[in-house]
Amino acid sequence: MLEKYLEINEDVKKALEEGKPVVALESTIISHGMPYPKNVEMALKVEQIIRENGAVPATIAILGGKLKVGLTKDEVEYLGKAPNVIKTSRRDIPFIVGKKLDGATTVASTMIIANLAGIKVFATGGIGGVHRGAQETFDISADLEELGNTNVAVVCAGAKSILDIGLTLEYLETKGVPVIGYKTEELPAFYTVKSGFKVDYKVEDAKELAVALKAKWDLSLKGGVVVANPIPEEYAMDYDMITNAINNAVKEAEEKGIKGKESTPFLLSKVKEITKGQSLEANIELVYNNAKLGADLAVELSKLQ
Repeated sequence: MLEKYLEINEDVKKALEEGKPVVALESTIISHGMPYPKNVEMALKVEQIIRENGAVPATIAILGGKLKVGLTKDEVEYLGKAPNVIKTSRRDIPFIVGKKLDGATTVASTMIIANLAGIKVFATGGIGGVHRGAQETFDISADLEELGNTNVAVVCAGAKSILDIGLTLEYLETKGVPVIGYKTEELPAFYTVKSGFKVDYKVEDAKELAVALKAKWDLSLKGGVVVANPIPEEYAMDYDMITNAINNAVKEAEEKGIKGKESTPFLLSKVKEITKGQSLEANIELVYNNAKLGADLAVELSKLQ
């Protein structure tokens, strides 16, 4: 029955069948995260970085109602240009599939489709989380629920700094999701190396991390893991500058009544505008950095299977 919905690229399928390392990639960052042609250039370079580090990239999206695992260059180009691609989380999948529409996958939906395909490692920019003011709005990303349920490791630069990071960590703790710092004891906050919050565990290399992941899933401890990989220092933004930019963007979003799944694209766009494009460049570099670690982790995990 799954074959009716799921279409795995031949290179990805071959790698999975042979037990070779594969890294899943999301597509919302292509269709909703960056302007064309920067989005396509970034997506293709991320795939190249993963290949150069010994793994097979599998960019995930929904095209014409099909769950696609591993996009062609033309499909990435299409996603980067198409105006009506729908931002797709867990709740949206059956309707995008049923209506044979195009959907760009978020962290949550990428995890779901990666898991269906048998991919255990996913590299992205930053995870969603608990939004500021969630005590009143209950605005909490589906990414956190998915991390509590789906056996995929998510390599990211921490939680997006537009969120309430403290509450996000509390929520992950409740769901039993380990937050692991890669060579850091402090959770990075997307654009910045520091957030003021500690991670649960620190690891020094991908092998140490792979051993812990294998133990978790061998013991049937359901759910994912957040692998927090700080943006390289040379691309990190000034903490005070980015904090002020985010606070101003959040205030404008509140004034305009922008909520739910529209809030993150709006806030990231406003931060880019306020920082004169510096945040976009930082975003791209941290994604590249996560792609490399994702490939390293997938390689080490494949050795333990």
